[in-house]
Amino acid sequence: MTNHIVAYSRENGGKVLTLFLLFFLAMYQFVTAGLPAFAVVCLVPVIIPAIYAAFRWQMSTFWVLITINYFIQMKDISLPVPMSLPNELLELILIGLAIIDTRKESHFGRAVNLMLLAIIIWNLFCCIEMFNDTCSLGIDINSWFTGARLMALQLIWILLVFTIYISSPQVLMRYLKIWALFSLFSAFWVWKQTTFGFTTAEKLWIETRGRNTHILQAGTLIRYFSTFSDAANYGCHAAAAAVAFIIMGITSRLKKDKIFFLLIATCVIWGMFQSGTRTATITLGAGLLTYVFISKSIKIAIPFTIVFAIFAFLLIFTKIGEGNQQIRRMRSAFNKDDASANVRDINKDAIRKYIKDAPWGIGIGMSGANIPANNKYNKLSTIPPDSEYVFIWVHTGPIGITVFLICMAIMWIGACRIVLFKLKNKALIGVGGGLCCAFVSIQLGAYANQVLYQYPNGLTFFGGLAIVYVLPYIEPKWIEYEEKRLAEQKERERLKLEKKLASRV
Repeated sequence: MTNHIVAYSRENGGKVLTLFLLFFLAMYQFVTAGLPAFAVVCLVPVIIPAIYAAFRWQMSTFWVLITINYFIQMKDISLPVPMSLPNELLELILIGLAIIDTRKESHFGRAVNLMLLAIIIWNLFCCIEMFNDTCSLGIDINSWFTGARLMALQLIWILLVFTIYISSPQVLMRYLKIWALFSLFSAFWVWKQTTFGFTTAEKLWIETRGRNTHILQAGTLIRYFSTFSDAANYGCHAAAAAVAFIIMGITSRLKKDKIFFLLIATCVIWGMFQSGTRTATITLGAGLLTYVFISKSIKIAIPFTIVFAIFAFLLIFTKIGEGNQQIRRMRSAFNKDDASANVRDINKDAIRKYIKDAPWGIGIGMSGANIPANNKYNKLSTIPPDSEYVFIWVHTGPIGITVFLICMAIMWIGACRIVLFKLKNKALIGVGGGLCCAFVSIQLGAYANQVLYQYPNGLTFFGGLAIVYVLPYIEPKWIEYEEKRLAEQKERERLKLEKKLASRV
């Protein structure tokens, strides 16, 4: 036995030495730094083939990113690493591969647009926030970087990834349909939760952390959260996604796509109502109403306005559907005396008193965990922000929220300009318009709930806006792609008609 080991070592000395070095390094890291560092070292042999696979199948890596981003919040999924790590690693890998791979055109030039300008402005402001010492605790680079990475830096990665990899009509349609199918699965998961109950992990969460916000009216009303972190996140995402699918459905020239998107939009809206998220109702209506203005079509504007007016009238001025608890909760969004809304107003008033002395906010990354209890701004860090806008307001102050809103407006107006004036194909205008309106919807959702940077919303909706900036580049190919599919559709209809006529003979 010993002779065999010696012989093997002589023939494969380098490999054996490397394995022993990795083993001793892993043991050293385990003893000195604990399990996480040990795990990282143990993964080194896996990293090299993983990088090769990512380089070999780049588009597959992109689809893995989209899948992980959508389902990472499921209660049954538990990761030993920070939730943001898989997303960020895959985004950086995809960008790095595009830089290294000279065989393909990287399309980095397409990223030079108004959206990039807005993101750069927001990132520069967040860099200035590094020196914010409102709490008089000194500059904490680690806390700042953690907050700024999630609040600003990731927007650069999202823009670059979508600009590089949404490069053809086929990829665009595949992405939109995958998003639609994932949304359909989330609606199915809500049905599963309502019909068969929660999984063990979901039940544990809703009975502990989610109890106060998801089990209401003495346990008679449950807010369902599907595959998302919570019901508010799911409701707002579902509303914004439904806006995009409805617009894409009504503007598509292909019957299959029209039916596909409209059916999925219907299922997603049903799931949205089961979330009991009141903001989602307003978010859905506002997104569709936005399309009335950017569609430049009376044929679209009139029916949209009528349907929206009837829907709003039924919720605000009637008691139709009052027997359904979810509808009653949606209706409460229009009730000025609603207790939950009043609590949010009270919180905002309390924040407003403290923020007067902090025009730059308490600092990015600062929280109750690193602000002492005797510090003046500890209270400000512990008041529930309730919404993404309030969160940004607290951490960057009135100056920061103003810069943020301006940057969001710049990137959205730039995308709308493309839809209104640059695109010629009606179906592609529908895709761009749907993504622009979905962005409005999720932003409105962020005004009332902390959902804008929650998974999967950041990648989905900022990525969607990045797609709008790519559309003028792929429009010529889109026209060819659409004409080919229309020809195939006509051929199928002709064959179907011939078969029908032949059956009558």
